[in-house]
Amino acid sequence: MRRGQMRAGRYSGFAKRCMAIGVILAFMAMACLGRLVGIQLLDGRSTAQAATQSRTTTVPISAKRGRILDTNGNVLAQSVERYTLLADPYAASLFEPVACGSNQAKSLGYCHQIDDQPVGATGAAAVARLLATVLDGVNAMELGAKLDGASRYQVIQRDITPELKRKIDDLHLAGVVWCELSSDRIYSTGTQLGALLGGVDDEGNGVNGIEQMMNDELTGTDGYEVYQQGNGGEQIPGTMTDSEAAVDGSDVTLTIDQDVNWYVKKVLREGKEEFGAAWAIGVVQDLQTNEIIALEDTDEIEAGSDDAKLNVSQAVSETFEPGSIGKVITMAGLLQTGLHKATDQFTVPYSMTKNGQEFHDATNHGSEHWTLAGILQNSSNVGMVMAAENYTNEQRYEFLTKFGIGQSTGLDLPGESDGMLAGADAWDGRTRDTVLFGQGYTVNALQLTNVVATIANKGVRHQQSLIKSVTDAQGRVTSEEHGDAVRVIDEQVAADVLNAMESVAEEYDNVAKVDGYRVASKTGTAEVAGADGRLTSIVCDWSGIIPADNPRFVVTVVIKDPQKGGFGGLTAGPLFARIGEFLMQKYEVAPSSPRTDAIPVDW
Repeated sequence: MRRGQMRAGRYSGFAKRCMAIGVILAFMAMACLGRLVGIQLLDGRSTAQAATQSRTTTVPISAKRGRILDTNGNVLAQSVERYTLLADPYAASLFEPVACGSNQAKSLGYCHQIDDQPVGATGAAAVARLLATVLDGVNAMELGAKLDGASRYQVIQRDITPELKRKIDDLHLAGVVWCELSSDRIYSTGTQLGALLGGVDDEGNGVNGIEQMMNDELTGTDGYEVYQQGNGGEQIPGTMTDSEAAVDGSDVTLTIDQDVNWYVKKVLREGKEEFGAAWAIGVVQDLQTNEIIALEDTDEIEAGSDDAKLNVSQAVSETFEPGSIGKVITMAGLLQTGLHKATDQFTVPYSMTKNGQEFHDATNHGSEHWTLAGILQNSSNVGMVMAAENYTNEQRYEFLTKFGIGQSTGLDLPGESDGMLAGADAWDGRTRDTVLFGQGYTVNALQLTNVVATIANKGVRHQQSLIKSVTDAQGRVTSEEHGDAVRVIDEQVAADVLNAMESVAEEYDNVAKVDGYRVASKTGTAEVAGADGRLTSIVCDWSGIIPADNPRFVVTVVIKDPQKGGFGGLTAGPLFARIGEFLMQKYEVAPSSPRTDAIPVDW
């Protein structure tokens, strides 16, 4: 009995333990069930949202940079469709080629093979082998090493063409490699307009030249798309939730005529070689519009190159003493102030001493009987000093500044120099007179051109222009605003100076004549500092109006250190004539009428 009781007790304890375990298991089951219900009923929505968010991506859409055009609509610079090939090395490490003939291939509709043979590798090596079949000059082993790693982003190759992108897409490597839209800036000009156009950096921003100056206008606004991606990185149809279209940059039209600019470049190159010069610069300004239609130098810099991004156009940045072309400003000031008339008579020696300073002319001569017009014709330094006896320092400075010396041209070109003109109170006893014949201050070629253009424009200085218009992506055209025109001298004063300049040009008919057309010019030759800091270099220049009787163009040519010729009239002059002849033919300018009103140059 006692043994039975003990056995019954053991059974009872076991039952109780079983019941306890059962209760615990029941509670656990109920908890799991509750959790399951919570996941399904309560957390389902947030879980689905999280999954959607993980698949959602924002894809940028790049705007295309605007074009740069010449005045006739010829494309000088444009951006073309290009791509950057990117890879996910981590995804590459997991890549398994799809075997041709497999059920997977039948399901996907594609497979991976090379020359109808299996890829023969997995992971990054397989991806590299496949890519090497379409990327020219790429070694599969080197590419495989580039793809080996745990990073999620690797640039493989830039400047991928649309044709090559299609070949890459046909490899079916979505999720491992992909192409991002970028652009490539191409230029049609070669070394023509090289540094003047500049270039763009890797981000597509303008660097130097027109690209930099007009960067805000040329740069567009990027857009974007928001959508869900599949496992292969492809867009899931119907999942786009937001988007904004890219707005391309505006087109910029220059005043430059590419044909004229090309010819000026050609003439400058020939002149540099012919005269053994260090460099040459040429500017052509259309007097009907005051637009710069050619702006060149002899630099051999290609637009878009590293050199174009680093070096400023010499035609813009180079400054020099104008030499005797500065006498045009002096004569204009003397006439405008009423100190002299163009017919006033002077007896001019070869040299003179004034306030302990000696001045002399370029060539030896006896005492000459010249009018003020004759002093300009014969480019006499001594004559100008004599004529300016009562011409105050303040008046000298006033007319230099009125003609734009020492001031910005207003073109706002990167690297453009204003030149140098010290205030009259800083002039020493020699400088106050050397400024009369173009020494003691510096100019750039654009400033010098507008000095002569002011004479041609009947005494009115106009704002030069290089940008003709801007056309936005919607086709709206905005013309560039120009500064106000400023009267510098009276119309009759300008006419008298132009008349004297025509007499100058006649002196060079043997080397700088344009058949059928009258020319009004001034030459200059100035000693400038060489590499050693001493006056061991020279700058020769010529700036002329053609035709003189009905002004249409101003052409300026500047030559540094010609080894032959030696003077502006004998070096820059012939180059001016070649350019002038081309302009007359291209624009079909009517021939000049005979000259009948020449102001006397001697007495």
